[in-house]
Amino acid sequence: MKTQDRSDHTKAAGRWHSGIVTAVRTLAAGVLLAHASAASKPNIVFILTDDQAPDTITASQVWGKDNLRTPHMDRLAADGTTFSHTYNMGAWHGAVCVASRSMLNTGKFLWHSRKAEQSQFREETTAGRFWSQRMKAAGYTTLMSGKWHVETPLEPLFDKVLHPRPGMPDTVPDAYMRPVKRHDDPWKPWDPSRGGYWKGGRHWSEVAADDAETLIKQAAADAKPFFLYLAFNAPHDPRQSPREFIELHPPESVRSPANFLPLNPHHDSMGLGPRTQQALRDEKLAPFPRSELAIRTHRREYRAIISHLDAQIGRVLTAIEAGGLRDNTIVILTSDHGLALGRHGLMGKQNLYEHSIRVPFLIAGPGIPKNHTIATRIFMQDAMATALELAGADRSEIAFRSLLPLLRGESTNHHGPIYTAMFTEAQRSVIDGDHKLILYPKSRTTLLFNLADDPLETRDLASQPDLAPLVKRLFARLLDLQKTTGDPLDLTNIYPDLAP
Repeated sequence: MKTQDRSDHTKAAGRWHSGIVTAVRTLAAGVLLAHASAASKPNIVFILTDDQAPDTITASQVWGKDNLRTPHMDRLAADGTTFSHTYNMGAWHGAVCVASRSMLNTGKFLWHSRKAEQSQFREETTAGRFWSQRMKAAGYTTLMSGKWHVETPLEPLFDKVLHPRPGMPDTVPDAYMRPVKRHDDPWKPWDPSRGGYWKGGRHWSEVAADDAETLIKQAAADAKPFFLYLAFNAPHDPRQSPREFIELHPPESVRSPANFLPLNPHHDSMGLGPRTQQALRDEKLAPFPRSELAIRTHRREYRAIISHLDAQIGRVLTAIEAGGLRDNTIVILTSDHGLALGRHGLMGKQNLYEHSIRVPFLIAGPGIPKNHTIATRIFMQDAMATALELAGADRSEIAFRSLLPLLRGESTNHHGPIYTAMFTEAQRSVIDGDHKLILYPKSRTTLLFNLADDPLETRDLASQPDLAPLVKRLFARLLDLQKTTGDPLDLTNIYPDLAP
């Protein structure tokens, strides 16, 4: 991508917006029908990012404005619907993206997905139950570029794959436990000699956008509808981007988060390892205890790689328009999980705070309400069920739910209480109404937050005697959800005082 294009990347956002018809299409017609004819089936472009927290798109800030620069994702939000409370169900080990993407591509809840992974999803692929296989059976050409990170071979599942990527780019020791002093930081995000995103000579986000342009142009010439699964590694660390994107975010513009802590008091109970070089990989990116300097430095680099990512997403949207596909293409953008980056004394996604289990979720295209926000709690994996319904594809044995009833205004409940889990035995939570219960079984710790009054989760209410009945009620809901999701952990032996 040329420097001039990068520095003026708001122009492409304007091109995407220009020409959008002002008349609101009837939601019960066209592409929002579950069983549309082959001629009216929409193309579906699914854009998946990695480690993108829910407050990283300017147009859909959930905890206040933060001087971000995301004009293309902003325009996508303006042209469509934002689901402001989108969750990932969790993970069985520290590579949270593996579980998230496994659920996304199989439609199975967390622990059922883990069980299927133990045989490399052999039964799922043989039966043709992966997302891309279902789309192909519905008459779609299936295309893919970028990160996979699901424990089954990628290429047989798509008609065409370009530049498949591993879980994360290579990194180097200099990227960890930094910075310690203001003027003594060896890391330079724009330095191609460090490898990482620069391995191969071109930034991986730019390569993914190159691939999207190529695949969309080829698909535009085909009579069949297409499904593009475009998975960026960004903004996962090492957070590298061209220097001009770093300079878009001067140090004085970057603040520490309002719920910053030097250390999390439950770090060991959460299964994150000791607060040293032996900590879980994500957690040792910044020194212990966390400093304002370190957190602001990492957050600046995070903003920069997101702005660079946004510029590439703008190229994808421009390619859709240039191919004459805007009127029959649905774009869905989400991420596999969020990220702490200094909040609650944490750096990674291996926790059950809102910043790490929530993600952005945007959907835009013909028939989708514009400049609209839905606050109903959903799972990011609902993207799969939604795409399948749009395609008129088989949705049997899919645990997640299509969002089309919410978009049509036909439903408000959706999943009901939200269950999340992290690691096999370390963390569990349930959200019901305004309240969230978090359990750390290793230390028998109980946390309770009122998300309506305390969205940053800074005031633990679990010790208040008058809320004891609420804690027990939430615990009972959690036990019910364990059965639904296949959770093997027996919490009643660990918390006998809460058991029904």
